[in-house]
Amino acid sequence: MRAAARVPLLQVVKTAIAVVASWFLATLLLPNAMPVFAVVAAVIVVQPSVNQTYARAVERSFGVVLGVLVALAAVAVFGQHSWLVLAATVVALFVGWALRLPPGSSAQIAISALLVLTIGAATPDYALIRIAETVLGAVVALVINAALAPPLATAPVRAAVGRLARAEADRMDDLAGLLESDPDRETRDAALVRVRELRTLRTDAQEAITRGTDSLAFNPRRSRAKDQFERDQALFARLDPLVTRIVGMTRTFHDQWDASLSDEPLVEGIAEELRRAAHDLRLLVRHEETAANPKRQTTPAPEAEPTPAPALTRPIALPEPNVRHWVLLGALLEDLRRIREEVVGE
Repeated sequence: MRAAARVPLLQVVKTAIAVVASWFLATLLLPNAMPVFAVVAAVIVVQPSVNQTYARAVERSFGVVLGVLVALAAVAVFGQHSWLVLAATVVALFVGWALRLPPGSSAQIAISALLVLTIGAATPDYALIRIAETVLGAVVALVINAALAPPLATAPVRAAVGRLARAEADRMDDLAGLLESDPDRETRDAALVRVRELRTLRTDAQEAITRGTDSLAFNPRRSRAKDQFERDQALFARLDPLVTRIVGMTRTFHDQWDASLSDEPLVEGIAEELRRAAHDLRLLVRHEETAANPKRQTTPAPEAEPTPAPALTRPIALPEPNVRHWVLLGALLEDLRRIREEVVGE
């Protein structure tokens, strides 16, 4: 019965303003009718973002117009009959389905047709009044939502992308440590569980980007955050495939490990390159965060350089591995090569 979180207070305030403005404006322009439908439209149309408000305004207005046309067409063809109310409502539902309209529009077509055929039968101007009030309420809601500080959901994108990048670097360090040690089954299982959490972080970042994109559309304040948002999107595009690579490397190690793996001379080189990749990934994120908030870093870090070179530069010598390990080592090397391409932007 209760939502997990409240609707933002700003949205409630804007809805209330839209309701009052719609009422008085409709009363002024349509003095012979109580502006109920304008108020209903204002309540429904105001959404958290301007883009959602625009979509809901178009959806509701189009549904009302189409429902009125269905009702008028039914009366013109069959005349006034009680059974026509039920028939037109059913037909309106199928019209929405045939046009592949969203559920809100399909329902609005049926509701409008039903009201026109019942209430509108006694009020000749009912259909036109309903259309006029609905469009008026939707326009008022859209204008108010765009004018009163529409929120931008771009800051959570930067935070979510940063969390994903740091977690990826940590998991690469974890795998490097496992390669250089002799982990028991419990340790390997725990590493596999931790690395799978990257998928959740990736989903969180994807959802944040979706919300950020929606908040920027039709938003008059979008110029303030557009450039940074595009940089965050570009960084996520580089981080996204790393999740698959890191999870795959950890899973391969988990499934193909045996006690003699530590005797392979190639293992030490792979572990070192994983740490270099993790270092470069943290360096990349730190550079992006500094570019986004230059005022936060008043003095450079001791190890920082104006244009720091990536650490992932030294080639790995490839001695012939034990036949028991060539599948594992080959898979690790290929995933490591692809990780390097993403991290250093090659």
